[in-house]
Amino acid sequence: MARPSGLAAVPGRGASSRAAIAGPSGPGSAVIFASVARNPLDGYLGVFTRYGDTVRVPMGPFSDRFLLSRPEYAEHVLVTHQDNYVKPFTVKGIRALMGDGLLTSEGETWRQRRRLVQPVFSRRQVTAFGPAITDAARRALSTWARLPDGARLDVAVEMSTLALDVVGRVLFSADLTGDVSQMRRSIVVGQRVALVAGLLSMPWGPRSARAVKATATWLSPAPDGVDGLVRRLIAERREELGSPGRRRDLLDILVTARTEDGAPLTDEEIAAAVATFLLAGHETSANALSWTLALLSAFPAARARLEEEVDWVLGGREPEAADVTKLPWTASVISEAMRLYPPAWTIERNAVADDSVAGVDVPAGSLVTVSPYLIHRHPEFWPDPAGFDPARFLPADQVNQAAVTRPPGAERPRYSYIPFGGGRRACVGQPFAELETALVLAAITQRYRLELTAAGIPKPVANVTLRPGHGLPMRLTRR
Repeated sequence: MARPSGLAAVPGRGASSRAAIAGPSGPGSAVIFASVARNPLDGYLGVFTRYGDTVRVPMGPFSDRFLLSRPEYAEHVLVTHQDNYVKPFTVKGIRALMGDGLLTSEGETWRQRRRLVQPVFSRRQVTAFGPAITDAARRALSTWARLPDGARLDVAVEMSTLALDVVGRVLFSADLTGDVSQMRRSIVVGQRVALVAGLLSMPWGPRSARAVKATATWLSPAPDGVDGLVRRLIAERREELGSPGRRRDLLDILVTARTEDGAPLTDEEIAAAVATFLLAGHETSANALSWTLALLSAFPAARARLEEEVDWVLGGREPEAADVTKLPWTASVISEAMRLYPPAWTIERNAVADDSVAGVDVPAGSLVTVSPYLIHRHPEFWPDPAGFDPARFLPADQVNQAAVTRPPGAERPRYSYIPFGGGRRACVGQPFAELETALVLAAITQRYRLELTAAGIPKPVANVTLRPGHGLPMRLTRR
């Protein structure tokens, strides 16, 4: 990938400033839109390579789209000026399917929901999830144990199934194993419907939202789609309230919660939260694990080091939450996989008021795109940006400086790595995802190796999240 040319000189504010920013115009804008619609990742990389890390694409006489691909721009939009940037129109399809959950709500509604669930995902509380995560990994691997050596698996399906099992047990104290196959496929269908619906130019209201949800349910392999499972979980929990000996989980908190004026949450509000965590609570982990296993197959030296670390630390026993801090290479492998393939590959916001990002005018109403996929591959901050080098994430005292690709001089900017976003709206489940992926990867590594059956790592497909295209077929071998 060519080194981007950087930010164009901006002579001042107003229309002249906007015209001076690099980017297509006229028919070129239509070409850009077509390339991004056809293949978002290649389209974004093409725009980045041609125009640099600050690009303006006209969307009409009164609106622009800005593609910002530097860490300081991400920090500006997501953190220091986050009050000026709200969820864009493209999220309407997801909101129609999932309601006003943490992913889609704004303002006081979002703040109340965030305060409600935040304690569940504190690092101290998440440590208690360790046994349930390890137990889910054990169940998944027990099915692999019945397979012959050399059996082929779709690892993307396997990791999605495992992650949904973890979410069901940890957050909702529910066994979803009987629903997991249909649920996984329903979520994929829902993502596609939401993505298309968000791009449609149509008036939005209750009727259009119902139409989007009905379409996703009709296309879903599950009889009532994701919505049917969510409402079943809520109804069962209401019947179980007050039962002795039950662990208080996320669903308990939602069902018994009160708003600031003392009113309980409605079933619609609870359903939005549950659907959000079913999707977001498993997608990040499933995709991170899938890409990690593919990369380890392509880079056997990194896998050998991983096996050595896991064998040394665990000594044959199952992994526990306390082991994660003793597995730095394991954590670094996962971090490098999420650098190359961030599940949340793009973050979009609408500017509420006029703003200036590094001297670039961003008028009110503009659509601003901050892409972790591009920032994670920016050559100024990531030497050999397309290369797989987990040592980038090791503590300095554990790095062989002759072997690792680090930028010269100062440390990388904080927002050069944002797989979980940033600011107030950073992913609330980050500690959960980090613990889950480390424990599951350690459990798999103890017993198995997975080898790619095709030449090279599959191309990613960019929907709402970044998934391996056409699945991830791999061959299972015992260690």
